[in-house]
Amino acid sequence: MPLIKNGAEIANDWTFVPDGAVLPENGRFSVSLARFLSLKQGRENGPLPDGVRLEPADNVEDLEPFLSELSLIEIDFPKYTDGRGYSHAQLLRRRFQFTGELRAVGHVLRDQIFYMNRSGFDAYETRRAGLSEVLEALGEYSVVYQPAADAAVPAFRRRNI
Repeated sequence: MPLIKNGAEIANDWTFVPDGAVLPENGRFSVSLARFLSLKQGRENGPLPDGVRLEPADNVEDLEPFLSELSLIEIDFPKYTDGRGYSHAQLLRRRFQFTGELRAVGHVLRDQIFYMNRSGFDAYETRRAGLSEVLEALGEYSVVYQPAADAAVPAFRRRNI
């Protein structure tokens, strides 16, 4: 599955370790929020990951005390009709000021990428869109109408500048 970040297709040097699987002793890996919290609270032994994967039903606020320890947060989109991942991204970027990589994984469609970027995502793992399609999607609109997690200035604020 291609990983697209900063306008290029890059190698994915991260591994997601499912619940119940043995944690690697080295390398970059992510785990579910439940497993991460279990490791942090000492209920499970093993190396601490640098990344966490959030599912739509997860509570982002549970992760807040540990954000400075993480360099990757993956947000899963199990189906394109589930938009809770956008809310997770907005909370992480705008309220909690997370500055690490925020990666959309799962059912990531070309038509969602512009809005994912506005919500704070900066990497996209998708089998449904190639690099050219992602770049096209990111540049699709030149004017936005509401504030978001990205740096785009909304149209109503441009008139007053």
